[in-house]
Amino acid sequence: MPASIAILDFGSQYAQIIARRVRENNVYCELFPFDAPAEQVLAIAPKGFILSGGPASVYAENAPQIASYILDSGLPILGICYGMQALTHALGGQVDPANEREFGVARVKITSSNRLLGSAKAPAVPSGGIGNEFPALMSHGDRITKMPAGFISLAKSGNSPHAAMGDLERNYYGVQFHPEVHHTPGGSEILRRFAVEICKATPDWTAESIIESKVEEIRTQVGGARVLSAVSGGVDSSVATALVHRAIGDQLVSIYVDTGLMRENESAGVISAFREHLGAELIAVDAEDEFLGALVGVTDPEKKRRIVGEKFIRIFEEQAKSLGKPKFLVQGTIYPDVVESSAPDRNKAEK
Repeated sequence: MPASIAILDFGSQYAQIIARRVRENNVYCELFPFDAPAEQVLAIAPKGFILSGGPASVYAENAPQIASYILDSGLPILGICYGMQALTHALGGQVDPANEREFGVARVKITSSNRLLGSAKAPAVPSGGIGNEFPALMSHGDRITKMPAGFISLAKSGNSPHAAMGDLERNYYGVQFHPEVHHTPGGSEILRRFAVEICKATPDWTAESIIESKVEEIRTQVGGARVLSAVSGGVDSSVATALVHRAIGDQLVSIYVDTGLMRENESAGVISAFREHLGAELIAVDAEDEFLGALVGVTDPEKKRRIVGEKFIRIFEEQAKSLGKPKFLVQGTIYPDVVESSAPDRNKAEK
């Protein structure tokens, strides 16, 4: 497993963007709910933790808190917005409602040189990047009024005397602004510095390394078994099928179901593209009459969804039986689907 960063989601609307920015710096990371079990998070052997923003006030009853295993790990921590406040609260500092809420782009000025933000003596950067003063997105109604023991203030803004803080000995950092969004032009570099320079995560999570590791992983898991792939012609199932085919070749059989619900000639294009470019065995099932017949007179969208899903399942079961019941099924999906069902509430503004 590559060197990784664990991101704990406290309900931020930007949580998935944090993960994206870390990965754009070629560092592997995974996003977990703030209350995910310790064994689940520690299973990726993280080099450090990032705590996201969130809509709660950390001093409120039942507000999300940092799990003890994170502090007990001794690993570097970066708290963003609510994550900074949660870190402060957990370590004995004080968080209170701000006299004025701070929403929008603010000018952040570095007050003490540090590894995360850089030098307090660097020239100011008016439009982007990181100098001793830079633009950053603020979105909070609370602020740090007393830092925990061992912390020093690293930066300030017009409304936040502690726009960033750090315990430089323990590599604990907090930023009140959002480095993950494009409104903070130097934010990606801040996240890179945390992941690579502070956490010492090797930036080797590239497309080439992902393909190489996944191909080997698939070969090990599948062995000599037959595999059935459900393809739709979309990016997710196509990439998943291409990876599996690269790993096991002719052990893979792909199934495309023509439901009659695609645009004109789209199914023919999918079938042609797969057979021409992928080289994997593809079985095209013409099920237009079956799907359209089942949907006649149905107007409720949820009922339509269930009917279509059920038809797909029955067709794949029939194909699996005719192929001798392959041991594995390949199904592509997108990463947000993996985390959204267990993500915290995101209905309120960031703190």
